[in-house]
Amino acid sequence: MKKNLFIAFEGIDGSGKSTQVEHLSAKLKNAGHQVYTTCEPTNSPIGSIIRDIFNHKLEGDHRTIAGLFVADRLDHLLNKTNGILKKLEEGFTVITDRYYFSSYAYHGVHMSLDWVIEANSLSADLLRPDMNIYIDMPPEICMNRLSKGRNSLELYETIENLNQVRGKYSEAFNRLKNTEKIFITDGNRLPELIANDIWAEISHIR
Repeated sequence: MKKNLFIAFEGIDGSGKSTQVEHLSAKLKNAGHQVYTTCEPTNSPIGSIIRDIFNHKLEGDHRTIAGLFVADRLDHLLNKTNGILKKLEEGFTVITDRYYFSSYAYHGVHMSLDWVIEANSLSADLLRPDMNIYIDMPPEICMNRLSKGRNSLELYETIENLNQVRGKYSEAFNRLKNTEKIFITDGNRLPELIANDIWAEISHIR
Protein backbone atom coordinates (compact mmCIF):
# COMPACT_ATOMS: atom_id res chain seq x y z
CA MET A 1 0.00 0.00 0.00
CA LYS A 2 1.13 3.53 -0.76
CA LYS A 3 2.16 5.50 2.32
CA ASN A 4 0.98 9.04 3.05
CA LEU A 5 -2.52 8.73 1.60
CA PHE A 6 -5.22 11.36 1.23
CA ILE A 7 -8.70 9.84 1.53
CA ALA A 8 -12.02 11.69 1.26
CA PHE A 9 -15.28 10.21 2.54
CA GLU A 10 -18.51 11.28 0.87
CA GLY A 11 -22.21 10.61 1.37
CA ILE A 12 -25.49 12.24 2.25
CA ASP A 13 -26.12 13.27 5.86
CA GLY A 14 -26.66 10.22 8.06
CA SER A 15 -24.91 7.79 5.72
CA GLY A 16 -22.37 6.61 8.29
CA LYS A 17 -19.25 8.47 7.14
CA SER A 18 -18.01 9.25 10.66
CA THR A 19 -18.18 5.59 11.66
CA GLN A 20 -16.21 4.52 8.60
CA VAL A 21 -13.61 7.25 9.14
CA GLU A 22 -13.00 5.73 12.58
CA HIS A 23 -12.76 2.19 11.18
CA LEU A 24 -10.34 3.16 8.42
CA SER A 25 -8.23 5.30 10.75
CA ALA A 26 -7.80 2.36 13.13
CA LYS A 27 -6.86 -0.03 10.33
CA LEU A 28 -4.34 2.40 8.87
CA LYS A 29 -2.74 3.00 12.27
CA ASN A 30 -2.40 -0.76 12.71
CA ALA A 31 -0.69 -0.83 9.32
CA GLY A 32 1.88 1.70 10.50
CA HIS A 33 0.42 4.97 9.23
CA GLN A 34 0.39 8.23 11.16
CA VAL A 35 -3.22 9.31 10.64
CA TYR A 36 -4.76 12.77 10.81
CA THR A 37 -8.56 12.95 10.59
CA THR A 38 -10.41 16.13 9.69
CA CYS A 39 -13.75 17.30 8.31
CA GLU A 40 -15.60 19.97 6.36
CA PRO A 41 -16.88 22.47 7.20
CA THR A 42 -13.80 23.00 9.36
CA ASN A 43 -13.54 24.61 12.77
CA SER A 44 -11.99 27.73 11.26
CA PRO A 45 -13.77 31.10 11.46
CA ILE A 46 -15.15 30.50 7.95
CA GLY A 47 -16.32 27.03 8.90
CA SER A 48 -18.00 28.43 12.01
CA ILE A 49 -20.07 30.79 9.85
CA ILE A 50 -21.18 27.84 7.71
CA ARG A 51 -22.17 25.84 10.80
CA ASP A 52 -24.16 28.80 12.15
CA ILE A 53 -26.07 28.98 8.86
CA PHE A 54 -26.71 25.23 8.95
CA ASN A 55 -28.02 25.51 12.52
CA HIS A 56 -30.31 28.43 11.61
CA LYS A 57 -28.37 30.95 13.73
CA LEU A 58 -27.54 32.97 10.61
CA GLU A 59 -29.21 33.35 7.24
CA GLY A 60 -27.36 32.61 4.04
CA ASP A 61 -28.28 32.27 0.39
CA HIS A 62 -27.28 28.96 -1.23
CA ARG A 63 -24.81 30.86 -3.44
CA THR A 64 -23.25 32.46 -0.38
CA ILE A 65 -22.94 29.07 1.30
CA ALA A 66 -21.27 27.63 -1.80
CA GLY A 67 -18.77 30.50 -1.80
CA LEU A 68 -18.04 30.06 1.90
CA PHE A 69 -17.27 26.39 1.30
CA VAL A 70 -14.82 27.33 -1.47
CA ALA A 71 -12.97 29.61 0.97
CA ASP A 72 -13.15 27.13 3.86
CA ARG A 73 -11.80 24.34 1.65
CA LEU A 74 -8.85 26.42 0.47
CA ASP A 75 -7.98 27.27 4.07
CA HIS A 76 -8.42 23.59 4.94
CA LEU A 77 -5.76 22.79 2.34
CA LEU A 78 -3.39 25.72 2.78
CA ASN A 79 -3.47 26.58 6.47
CA LYS A 80 0.18 26.63 7.59
CA THR A 81 -0.58 25.21 11.04
CA ASN A 82 -2.93 22.29 10.43
CA GLY A 83 -3.79 22.38 6.73
CA ILE A 84 -4.08 19.14 4.76
CA LEU A 85 -1.03 19.92 2.61
CA LYS A 86 0.99 20.68 5.76
CA LYS A 87 -0.06 17.41 7.37
CA LEU A 88 0.81 15.40 4.25
CA GLU A 89 4.19 17.14 4.15
CA GLU A 90 4.74 16.07 7.77
CA GLY A 91 4.15 12.45 6.77
CA PHE A 92 0.57 11.94 7.90
CA THR A 93 -2.07 9.98 6.03
CA VAL A 94 -5.05 12.37 5.99
CA ILE A 95 -8.70 11.29 6.07
CA THR A 96 -11.35 13.96 5.57
CA ASP A 97 -15.07 13.65 6.20
CA ARG A 98 -16.23 15.57 3.08
CA TYR A 99 -14.26 17.31 0.35
CA TYR A 100 -15.21 18.95 -2.94
CA PHE A 101 -17.63 16.23 -4.12
CA SER A 102 -19.85 17.31 -1.22
CA SER A 103 -20.02 20.79 -2.76
CA TYR A 104 -20.76 19.34 -6.19
CA ALA A 105 -23.65 17.32 -4.76
CA TYR A 106 -25.15 19.70 -2.19
CA HIS A 107 -24.69 22.98 -4.05
CA GLY A 108 -25.29 21.47 -7.48
CA VAL A 109 -28.90 20.98 -6.39
CA HIS A 110 -29.38 24.75 -6.06
CA MET A 111 -27.18 26.14 -8.86
CA SER A 112 -25.23 25.13 -11.93
CA LEU A 113 -23.03 22.08 -11.31
CA ASP A 114 -20.60 23.53 -13.86
CA TRP A 115 -20.23 26.64 -11.70
CA VAL A 116 -19.66 24.63 -8.53
CA ILE A 117 -16.99 22.47 -10.18
CA GLU A 118 -15.25 25.53 -11.60
CA ALA A 119 -15.44 27.39 -8.26
CA ASN A 120 -13.66 24.46 -6.59
CA SER A 121 -11.15 23.90 -9.38
CA LEU A 122 -8.26 25.46 -7.45
CA SER A 123 -8.75 22.99 -4.60
CA ALA A 124 -8.94 20.12 -7.07
CA ASP A 125 -5.76 21.30 -8.80
CA LEU A 126 -3.96 21.62 -5.46
CA LEU A 127 -4.88 18.14 -4.23
CA ARG A 128 -7.04 15.31 -5.51
CA PRO A 129 -7.74 12.40 -3.15
CA ASP A 130 -6.01 9.08 -3.63
CA MET A 131 -9.56 7.78 -3.22
CA ASN A 132 -13.03 9.33 -2.90
CA ILE A 133 -15.10 6.85 -0.89
CA TYR A 134 -18.85 7.27 -1.31
CA ILE A 135 -21.17 5.50 1.12
CA ASP A 136 -24.45 5.08 -0.73
CA MET A 137 -27.51 5.03 1.49
CA PRO A 138 -31.28 5.42 0.95
CA PRO A 139 -32.31 8.91 2.12
CA GLU A 140 -35.25 7.49 4.09
CA ILE A 141 -32.92 5.48 6.33
CA CYS A 142 -30.60 8.47 6.73
CA MET A 143 -33.47 10.71 7.80
CA ASN A 144 -34.51 8.15 10.42
CA ARG A 145 -30.98 8.16 11.80
CA LEU A 146 -30.79 11.96 11.83
CA SER A 147 -34.13 12.31 13.62
CA LYS A 148 -33.11 10.09 16.54
CA GLY A 149 -31.77 12.01 19.50
CA ARG A 150 -31.83 15.37 17.72
CA ASN A 151 -33.88 18.39 18.76
CA SER A 152 -33.60 20.01 15.33
CA LEU A 153 -32.35 19.25 11.84
CA GLU A 154 -29.81 21.26 9.87
CA LEU A 155 -30.51 23.28 6.74
CA TYR A 156 -30.03 20.53 4.15
CA GLU A 157 -31.46 17.68 6.21
CA THR A 158 -34.82 17.07 4.51
CA ILE A 159 -35.90 13.98 2.62
CA GLU A 160 -36.51 16.00 -0.55
CA ASN A 161 -33.08 17.60 -0.47
CA LEU A 162 -31.22 14.39 0.35
CA ASN A 163 -32.90 12.62 -2.57
CA GLN A 164 -31.73 15.41 -4.87
CA VAL A 165 -28.24 15.42 -3.38
CA ARG A 166 -27.93 11.67 -3.89
CA GLY A 167 -28.80 12.21 -7.55
CA LYS A 168 -26.21 14.99 -7.88
CA TYR A 169 -23.53 12.76 -6.38
CA SER A 170 -24.29 10.21 -9.09
CA GLU A 171 -24.18 12.90 -11.78
CA ALA A 172 -20.88 14.30 -10.53
CA PHE A 173 -19.26 10.88 -10.23
CA ASN A 174 -20.32 10.00 -13.75
CA ARG A 175 -19.01 13.29 -15.12
CA LEU A 176 -15.63 13.04 -13.38
CA LYS A 177 -15.05 9.28 -13.44
CA ASN A 178 -12.08 9.66 -15.80
CA THR A 179 -10.23 12.19 -13.63
CA GLU A 180 -11.10 11.07 -10.09
CA LYS A 181 -10.57 7.83 -8.18
CA ILE A 182 -13.99 6.89 -6.83
CA PHE A 183 -15.11 3.89 -4.79
CA ILE A 184 -18.83 3.45 -4.15
CA THR A 185 -19.96 1.09 -1.40
CA ASP A 186 -23.42 0.01 -0.23
CA GLY A 187 -23.92 1.67 3.16
CA ASN A 188 -27.07 -0.27 4.01
CA ARG A 189 -25.11 -3.11 5.64
CA LEU A 190 -23.33 -3.86 8.89
CA PRO A 191 -20.59 -1.26 9.51
CA GLU A 192 -17.96 -4.00 9.76
CA LEU A 193 -18.79 -5.30 6.27
CA ILE A 194 -18.58 -1.81 4.80
CA ALA A 195 -15.25 -1.23 6.58
CA ASN A 196 -13.83 -4.47 5.20
CA ASP A 197 -14.78 -3.52 1.63
CA ILE A 198 -13.21 -0.08 2.04
CA TRP A 199 -10.03 -1.58 3.49
CA ALA A 200 -9.75 -4.00 0.57
CA GLU A 201 -9.98 -1.08 -1.86
CA ILE A 202 -7.52 1.13 0.05
CA SER A 203 -5.02 -1.72 0.32
CA HIS A 204 -4.63 -1.74 -3.47
CA ILE A 205 -3.57 1.91 -3.74
CA ARG A 206 -0.04 2.15 -5.05
